Amino acid sequence: MPVPASKTPSLAIVGGGPAGLMAAEVARAQGIEVDLYERMGSVGRKFLIAGKGGLNLTHSEPRPAFDSRYYGQRETVGRWLDGFDAQALREWARGLGVETLVGSSGRVFPADFKAAPLLRGWVRRLRAQGVRFHVEHDCTGLRALADGYELSLRTSAGEHLAQADAVLLALGGASWPELGSNGRWTGWLQGLPIRALRPANCGFEVDWSEHFSTRFAGAPIKPVAARYRDASGVEQSQQGELMITAQGLEGGLLYALSAGLRDLLEAQGSVQLVLDLAPQRSAAELQRAIASPRGKRSMSEHLRRAAHLDALRVGLLFEVLGKDGLGDAQRTAETIKRLPLTLLRTRPIEEAISSAGGVRLDALDDALMSRTQPGLFCAGEMLDWEAPTGGYLLTACFASGHRAGLAAARWLLDNKP
Repeated sequence: MPVPASKTPSLAIVGGGPAGLMAAEVARAQGIEVDLYERMGSVGRKFLIAGKGGLNLTHSEPRPAFDSRYYGQRETVGRWLDGFDAQALREWARGLGVETLVGSSGRVFPADFKAAPLLRGWVRRLRAQGVRFHVEHDCTGLRALADGYELSLRTSAGEHLAQADAVLLALGGASWPELGSNGRWTGWLQGLPIRALRPANCGFEVDWSEHFSTRFAGAPIKPVAARYRDASGVEQSQQGELMITAQGLEGGLLYALSAGLRDLLEAQGSVQLVLDLAPQRSAAELQRAIASPRGKRSMSEHLRRAAHLDALRVGLLFEVLGKDGLGDAQRTAETIKRLPLTLLRTRPIEEAISSAGGVRLDALDDALMSRTQPGLFCAGEMLDWEAPTGGYLLTACFASGHRAGLAAARWLLDNKP
Protein backbone atom coordinates (compact mmCIF):
# COMPACT_ATOMS: atom_id res chain seq x y z
CA MET A 1 0.00 0.00 0.00
CA PRO A 2 1.46 3.42 -0.90
CA VAL A 3 2.43 5.72 1.97
CA PRO A 4 0.29 8.90 1.90
CA ALA A 5 2.21 12.10 1.22
CA SER A 6 2.92 14.08 4.35
CA LYS A 7 1.14 17.40 4.80
CA THR A 8 3.25 20.55 4.94
CA PRO A 9 3.17 21.88 8.52
CA SER A 10 1.06 25.00 8.95
CA LEU A 11 1.59 28.11 11.06
CA ALA A 12 -1.06 30.72 11.81
CA ILE A 13 0.33 34.15 12.68
CA VAL A 14 -2.00 36.65 14.30
CA GLY A 15 -0.90 40.25 13.92
CA GLY A 16 0.48 42.10 10.92
CA GLY A 17 2.99 44.42 12.55
CA PRO A 18 6.79 44.13 12.17
CA ALA A 19 7.04 41.15 14.54
CA GLY A 20 4.31 39.17 12.79
CA LEU A 21 5.57 40.00 9.30
CA MET A 22 9.14 39.06 10.18
CA ALA A 23 7.96 35.79 11.75
CA ALA A 24 6.03 35.04 8.55
CA GLU A 25 9.10 35.69 6.42
CA VAL A 26 11.50 33.42 8.29
CA ALA A 27 8.94 30.62 8.81
CA ARG A 28 7.98 30.61 5.14
CA ALA A 29 11.65 30.49 4.19
CA GLN A 30 11.84 27.19 6.07
CA GLY A 31 9.06 25.73 3.92
CA ILE A 32 6.20 26.19 6.42
CA GLU A 33 2.70 27.03 5.19
CA VAL A 34 1.96 30.46 6.67
CA ASP A 35 -1.40 32.21 7.09
CA LEU A 36 -1.26 35.70 8.58
CA TYR A 37 -4.40 37.18 10.15
CA GLU A 38 -4.74 40.93 10.73
CA ARG A 39 -7.62 42.77 12.42
CA MET A 40 -7.31 45.89 10.27
CA GLY A 41 -7.87 46.27 6.54
CA SER A 42 -4.12 46.29 5.86
CA VAL A 43 -0.94 45.31 7.67
CA GLY A 44 1.71 47.54 9.23
CA ARG A 45 -0.47 50.53 10.04
CA LYS A 46 1.44 51.56 13.17
CA PHE A 47 4.66 51.03 11.23
CA LEU A 48 3.43 53.52 8.64
CA ILE A 49 2.49 56.08 11.31
CA ALA A 50 5.96 55.72 12.83
CA GLY A 51 7.30 56.55 9.39
CA LYS A 52 5.52 59.88 9.20
CA GLY A 53 8.38 61.44 11.13
CA GLY A 54 11.02 59.66 9.07
CA LEU A 55 10.82 55.99 10.21
CA ASN A 56 13.47 55.63 12.89
CA LEU A 57 14.21 52.02 11.97
CA THR A 58 16.98 51.26 14.46
CA HIS A 59 19.98 52.84 16.20
CA SER A 60 23.71 52.74 15.55
CA GLU A 61 24.65 52.47 19.22
CA PRO A 62 27.03 49.50 19.63
CA ARG A 63 26.29 46.53 21.81
CA PRO A 64 26.25 45.89 24.73
CA ALA A 65 25.20 49.52 25.34
CA PHE A 66 22.35 48.92 22.88
CA ASP A 67 21.07 46.05 25.04
CA SER A 68 21.01 48.25 28.15
CA ARG A 69 18.14 50.25 26.66
CA TYR A 70 15.68 47.44 27.37
CA TYR A 71 14.41 48.41 30.78
CA GLY A 72 14.72 45.36 33.06
CA GLN A 73 15.02 42.84 30.19
CA ARG A 74 18.45 43.53 28.70
CA GLU A 75 19.61 39.90 28.91
CA THR A 76 16.49 38.41 27.36
CA VAL A 77 16.22 40.96 24.57
CA GLY A 78 19.97 40.69 24.10
CA ARG A 79 19.51 37.05 23.13
CA TRP A 80 16.94 38.11 20.53
CA LEU A 81 19.46 40.59 19.17
CA ASP A 82 22.09 37.87 18.96
CA GLY A 83 20.00 36.42 16.14
CA PHE A 84 18.90 39.66 14.49
CA ASP A 85 20.51 42.91 15.57
CA ALA A 86 20.56 46.48 14.26
CA GLN A 87 23.10 45.69 11.55
CA ALA A 88 21.09 42.67 10.42
CA LEU A 89 18.02 44.92 10.22
CA ARG A 90 19.87 47.38 8.00
CA GLU A 91 21.06 44.57 5.74
CA TRP A 92 17.52 43.19 5.58
CA ALA A 93 16.24 46.61 4.48
CA ARG A 94 18.96 46.72 1.82
CA GLY A 95 17.66 43.40 0.54
CA LEU A 96 14.36 45.18 -0.12
CA GLY A 97 16.17 47.91 -2.03
CA VAL A 98 16.06 50.37 0.87
CA GLU A 99 19.37 51.92 1.86
CA THR A 100 19.73 53.39 5.35
CA LEU A 101 21.65 56.26 6.86
CA VAL A 102 22.74 57.28 10.35
CA GLY A 103 21.45 60.63 11.59
CA SER A 104 23.36 63.05 13.80
CA SER A 105 21.87 61.49 16.96
CA GLY A 106 22.89 57.96 15.94
CA ARG A 107 19.39 57.00 14.85
CA VAL A 108 19.08 54.98 11.65
CA PHE A 109 16.56 55.91 8.93
CA PRO A 110 15.74 54.81 5.40
CA ALA A 111 17.66 57.07 3.04
CA ASP A 112 14.37 58.50 1.74
CA PHE A 113 12.96 58.80 5.29
CA LYS A 114 9.80 56.96 4.21
CA ALA A 115 8.09 53.86 5.58
CA ALA A 116 5.60 53.14 2.78
CA PRO A 117 8.08 52.01 0.09
CA LEU A 118 9.74 49.58 2.50
CA LEU A 119 6.41 48.14 3.69
CA ARG A 120 5.01 47.81 0.15
CA GLY A 121 8.12 46.02 -1.04
CA TRP A 122 8.09 43.74 1.97
CA VAL A 123 4.46 42.72 1.55
CA ARG A 124 4.97 42.09 -2.18
CA ARG A 125 7.91 39.83 -1.39
CA LEU A 126 5.98 37.94 1.29
CA ARG A 127 3.07 37.34 -1.08
CA ALA A 128 5.46 36.15 -3.77
CA GLN A 129 7.02 33.75 -1.27
CA GLY A 130 3.61 32.26 -0.54
CA VAL A 131 2.52 33.92 2.70
CA ARG A 132 -1.29 34.09 2.70
CA PHE A 133 -2.75 37.32 4.09
CA HIS A 134 -6.19 37.51 5.71
CA VAL A 135 -7.08 41.11 6.59
CA GLU A 136 -10.15 42.21 8.54
CA HIS A 137 -9.89 39.02 10.58
CA ASP A 138 -10.11 39.90 14.28
CA CYS A 139 -8.94 37.07 16.52
CA THR A 140 -11.27 36.66 19.51
CA GLY A 141 -10.18 33.30 20.89
CA LEU A 142 -7.73 30.42 20.75
CA ARG A 143 -8.37 26.76 21.54
CA ALA A 144 -5.91 23.90 21.76
CA LEU A 145 -6.84 20.80 19.75
CA ALA A 146 -5.48 17.29 19.98
CA ASP A 147 -3.13 18.07 17.10
CA GLY A 148 -2.86 21.82 16.74
CA TYR A 149 -4.89 24.95 17.45
CA GLU A 150 -8.16 26.55 16.42
CA LEU A 151 -8.57 30.30 16.07
CA SER A 152 -11.87 32.12 16.45
CA LEU A 153 -11.97 35.00 13.99
CA ARG A 154 -14.52 37.75 13.57
CA THR A 155 -14.93 38.98 9.98
CA SER A 156 -17.38 41.17 8.11
CA ALA A 157 -19.08 37.96 6.96
CA GLY A 158 -19.45 36.66 10.51
CA GLU A 159 -17.56 34.30 12.77
CA HIS A 160 -14.91 32.10 11.21
CA LEU A 161 -12.77 29.24 12.56
CA ALA A 162 -9.27 28.46 11.31
CA GLN A 163 -6.95 25.62 12.27
CA ALA A 164 -3.17 25.33 12.18
CA ASP A 165 -0.49 23.03 13.51
CA ALA A 166 1.06 25.92 15.47
CA VAL A 167 0.16 29.52 16.27
CA LEU A 168 2.34 32.59 16.66
CA LEU A 169 0.72 35.58 18.33
CA ALA A 170 2.07 39.06 17.58
CA LEU A 171 -0.90 41.08 18.80
CA GLY A 172 0.86 44.22 19.97
CA GLY A 173 0.18 46.21 23.11
CA ALA A 174 -2.55 48.77 23.74
CA SER A 175 -1.19 52.05 22.43
CA TRP A 176 -2.71 53.65 19.31
CA PRO A 177 -5.65 51.18 19.27
CA GLU A 178 -7.10 52.79 16.15
CA LEU A 179 -4.13 51.32 14.26
CA GLY A 180 -4.88 47.75 15.30
CA SER A 181 -3.36 46.85 18.68
CA ASN A 182 -6.05 47.42 21.29
CA GLY A 183 -4.95 45.00 24.03
CA ARG A 184 -8.23 43.10 24.00
CA TRP A 185 -6.35 39.84 23.68
CA THR A 186 -5.61 40.07 27.41
CA GLY A 187 -9.26 39.14 27.94
CA TRP A 188 -9.32 35.94 25.89
CA LEU A 189 -5.77 34.57 25.91
CA GLN A 190 -5.74 31.71 28.41
CA GLY A 191 -2.88 29.76 29.93
CA LEU A 192 -0.23 32.48 29.82
CA PRO A 193 0.36 34.83 32.76
CA ILE A 194 -0.02 38.46 31.72
CA ARG A 195 1.31 41.55 33.42
CA ALA A 196 -1.13 44.47 33.14
CA LEU A 197 -0.53 46.69 30.12
CA ARG A 198 0.75 50.15 31.03
CA PRO A 199 1.76 53.24 29.03
CA ALA A 200 5.39 53.54 27.94
CA ASN A 201 7.09 56.40 26.11
CA CYS A 202 4.22 58.50 27.31
CA GLY A 203 3.29 61.97 28.42
CA PHE A 204 2.64 63.02 32.01
CA GLU A 205 0.08 65.32 33.57
CA VAL A 206 0.93 68.54 35.42
CA ASP A 207 -1.56 70.87 37.10
CA TRP A 208 -0.91 73.95 34.95
CA SER A 209 -2.78 77.18 35.54
CA GLU A 210 -5.41 77.86 32.90
CA HIS A 211 -3.47 80.90 31.67
CA PHE A 212 -0.25 78.93 31.17
CA SER A 213 -1.99 75.96 29.55
CA THR A 214 -3.95 78.15 27.15
CA ARG A 215 -0.94 80.20 26.11
CA PHE A 216 1.77 77.57 25.82
CA ALA A 217 0.12 74.23 24.94
CA GLY A 218 1.94 72.86 21.90
CA ALA A 219 5.11 74.89 22.49
CA PRO A 220 8.49 73.11 22.55
CA ILE A 221 11.24 73.86 25.01
CA LYS A 222 14.82 73.05 24.00
CA PRO A 223 17.45 72.58 25.10
CA VAL A 224 16.32 71.55 28.55
CA ALA A 225 17.59 69.03 31.07
CA ALA A 226 15.41 66.96 33.40
CA ARG A 227 16.24 64.97 36.50
CA TYR A 228 14.54 62.99 39.21
CA ARG A 229 15.51 60.57 41.98
CA ASP A 230 14.61 56.96 41.36
CA ALA A 231 13.35 54.45 43.92
CA SER A 232 16.92 53.88 45.13
CA GLY A 233 17.56 57.59 45.58
CA VAL A 234 19.87 57.76 42.57
CA GLU A 235 19.49 60.86 40.44
CA GLN A 236 18.54 60.12 36.84
CA SER A 237 19.05 62.88 34.29
CA GLN A 238 18.72 63.54 30.58
CA GLN A 239 18.97 66.50 28.23
CA GLY A 240 16.83 67.02 25.18
CA GLU A 241 13.51 68.52 24.17
CA LEU A 242 10.10 68.72 25.83
CA MET A 243 6.68 69.76 24.60
CA ILE A 244 4.13 71.58 26.73
CA THR A 245 0.64 70.09 26.41
CA ALA A 246 -2.68 71.29 27.74
CA GLN A 247 -2.49 68.53 30.36
CA GLY A 248 1.24 68.49 31.11
CA LEU A 249 4.40 67.41 29.30
CA GLU A 250 5.53 65.05 26.58
CA GLY A 251 8.48 64.73 24.21
CA GLY A 252 11.60 62.68 23.60
CA LEU A 253 13.34 63.77 26.78
CA LEU A 254 10.40 62.62 28.88
CA TYR A 255 9.99 59.39 26.93
CA ALA A 256 13.58 58.44 27.76
CA LEU A 257 12.78 58.77 31.47
CA SER A 258 9.18 57.57 31.34
CA ALA A 259 9.62 53.98 32.55
CA GLY A 260 11.21 55.01 35.82
CA LEU A 261 8.86 57.97 36.30
CA ARG A 262 5.80 55.78 35.67
CA ASP A 263 6.97 53.15 38.16
CA LEU A 264 7.55 55.83 40.80
CA LEU A 265 4.13 57.33 40.15
CA GLU A 266 2.52 53.94 40.69
CA ALA A 267 4.42 53.51 43.95
CA GLN A 268 4.18 57.07 45.34
CA GLY A 269 1.20 58.77 43.71
CA SER A 270 3.26 61.72 42.42
CA VAL A 271 6.83 62.47 41.34
CA GLN A 272 8.88 65.63 41.35
CA LEU A 273 10.62 66.28 38.05
CA VAL A 274 13.28 69.00 38.13
CA LEU A 275 14.04 71.00 34.98
CA ASP A 276 17.16 72.95 34.14
CA LEU A 277 15.82 75.66 31.85
CA ALA A 278 19.30 76.89 30.91
CA PRO A 279 21.59 73.84 30.87
CA GLN A 280 24.41 75.74 29.19
CA ARG A 281 24.58 78.55 31.77
CA SER A 282 25.52 78.59 35.44
CA ALA A 283 23.33 79.83 38.28
CA ALA A 284 25.92 82.52 39.09
CA GLU A 285 25.87 83.84 35.53
CA LEU A 286 22.08 83.91 35.54
CA GLN A 287 21.95 85.65 38.93
CA ARG A 288 24.26 88.45 37.71
CA ALA A 289 22.11 88.97 34.63
CA ILE A 290 18.87 89.05 36.61
CA ALA A 291 20.31 91.39 39.24
CA SER A 292 21.32 93.95 36.62
CA PRO A 293 19.23 97.16 36.50
CA ARG A 294 15.98 96.66 34.62
CA GLY A 295 14.86 100.27 34.49
CA LYS A 296 11.27 100.62 33.36
CA ARG A 297 11.11 97.17 31.80
CA SER A 298 8.64 94.67 33.18
CA MET A 299 10.10 91.66 34.95
CA SER A 300 9.09 89.43 32.05
CA GLU A 301 10.85 91.70 29.57
CA HIS A 302 13.90 91.95 31.82
CA LEU A 303 14.20 88.19 32.08
CA ARG A 304 13.92 87.88 28.31
CA ARG A 305 16.54 90.55 27.59
CA ALA A 306 19.00 90.18 30.44
CA ALA A 307 18.80 86.42 31.06
CA HIS A 308 17.93 85.49 27.46
CA LEU A 309 14.87 83.51 28.51
CA ASP A 310 12.08 83.03 25.99
CA ALA A 311 8.42 83.59 26.86
CA LEU A 312 7.85 79.90 27.65
CA ARG A 313 10.68 79.74 30.18
CA VAL A 314 9.46 82.96 31.77
CA GLY A 315 5.98 81.46 31.90
CA LEU A 316 7.32 78.40 33.72
CA LEU A 317 9.00 80.65 36.27
CA PHE A 318 5.72 82.48 36.87
CA GLU A 319 4.00 79.10 37.35
CA VAL A 320 6.42 78.11 40.10
CA LEU A 321 7.45 81.38 41.76
CA GLY A 322 4.54 83.68 41.07
CA LYS A 323 4.98 87.35 40.20
CA ASP A 324 6.31 88.33 43.61
CA GLY A 325 8.86 85.54 43.75
CA LEU A 326 10.67 86.80 40.66
CA GLY A 327 11.97 89.82 42.56
CA ASP A 328 14.71 87.78 44.25
CA ALA A 329 17.55 87.37 41.72
CA GLN A 330 19.24 84.50 43.56
CA ARG A 331 16.04 82.52 44.03
CA THR A 332 15.02 83.12 40.41
CA ALA A 333 18.41 81.97 39.10
CA GLU A 334 18.33 78.87 41.27
CA THR A 335 14.81 78.07 40.04
CA ILE A 336 15.88 78.44 36.42
CA LYS A 337 18.49 75.76 37.13
CA ARG A 338 16.20 73.59 39.27
CA LEU A 339 12.57 74.24 38.44
CA PRO A 340 10.37 71.70 40.26
CA LEU A 341 7.28 70.28 38.60
CA THR A 342 4.95 67.71 40.14
CA LEU A 343 3.94 64.91 37.79
CA LEU A 344 0.51 63.66 38.81
CA ARG A 345 -0.17 60.73 36.46
CA THR A 346 0.65 59.31 33.07
CA ARG A 347 -1.48 60.17 30.08
CA PRO A 348 -3.83 57.34 28.97
CA ILE A 349 -2.23 54.29 27.38
CA GLU A 350 -4.15 54.95 24.14
CA GLU A 351 -2.02 58.09 23.66
CA ALA A 352 1.32 56.44 24.46
CA ILE A 353 3.86 55.61 21.78
CA SER A 354 4.15 52.09 23.15
CA SER A 355 3.05 49.97 26.09
CA ALA A 356 4.76 47.97 28.80
CA GLY A 357 3.50 44.76 30.37
CA GLY A 358 2.04 41.80 28.51
CA VAL A 359 2.85 38.11 28.41
CA ARG A 360 5.43 37.38 31.07
CA LEU A 361 8.72 36.31 29.57
CA ASP A 362 9.26 33.63 32.20
CA ALA A 363 6.15 31.87 30.82
CA LEU A 364 8.00 31.34 27.53
CA ASP A 365 11.10 29.33 26.78
CA ASP A 366 14.15 30.75 25.04
CA ALA A 367 12.47 30.15 21.67
CA LEU A 368 9.46 32.27 22.76
CA MET A 369 7.20 29.21 22.94
CA SER A 370 4.79 28.71 25.81
CA ARG A 371 6.24 26.41 28.46
CA THR A 372 2.83 24.80 29.00
CA GLN A 373 1.28 24.92 25.49
CA PRO A 374 3.61 23.40 22.89
CA GLY A 375 3.29 25.02 19.49
CA LEU A 376 2.11 28.39 20.83
CA PHE A 377 4.60 31.22 20.28
CA CYS A 378 4.49 34.94 21.04
CA ALA A 379 6.48 37.91 19.72
CA GLY A 380 6.61 41.68 19.61
CA GLU A 381 5.10 44.31 21.85
CA MET A 382 2.60 41.91 23.45
CA LEU A 383 5.53 40.55 25.48
CA ASP A 384 6.54 42.09 28.81
CA TRP A 385 9.44 44.32 27.78
CA GLU A 386 9.85 47.96 26.92
CA ALA A 387 12.39 50.35 25.44
CA PRO A 388 12.76 54.05 24.73
CA THR A 389 12.18 55.56 21.32
CA GLY A 390 15.16 55.92 19.04
CA GLY A 391 14.82 52.72 17.02
CA TYR A 392 15.12 50.36 19.97
CA LEU A 393 11.40 49.49 19.97
CA LEU A 394 11.27 48.51 16.32
CA THR A 395 14.54 46.60 16.48
CA ALA A 396 13.33 44.36 19.29
CA CYS A 397 9.99 43.78 17.55
CA PHE A 398 11.82 42.63 14.42
CA ALA A 399 14.27 40.55 16.47
CA SER A 400 11.58 38.81 18.52
CA GLY A 401 9.58 38.05 15.36
CA HIS A 402 12.68 36.62 13.73
CA ARG A 403 13.44 34.45 16.75
CA ALA A 404 9.87 33.20 17.25
CA GLY A 405 9.22 32.61 13.55
CA LEU A 406 12.38 30.58 13.10
CA ALA A 407 11.72 28.62 16.29
CA ALA A 408 8.13 27.90 15.26
CA ALA A 409 9.29 26.58 11.90
CA ARG A 410 11.90 24.34 13.49
CA TRP A 411 9.40 23.05 16.04
CA LEU A 412 6.93 22.23 13.29
CA LEU A 413 9.51 20.45 11.18
CA ASP A 414 10.57 18.40 14.19
CA ASN A 415 7.09 17.61 15.47
CA LYS A 416 4.79 17.70 12.42
CA PRO A 417 6.76 15.89 9.70
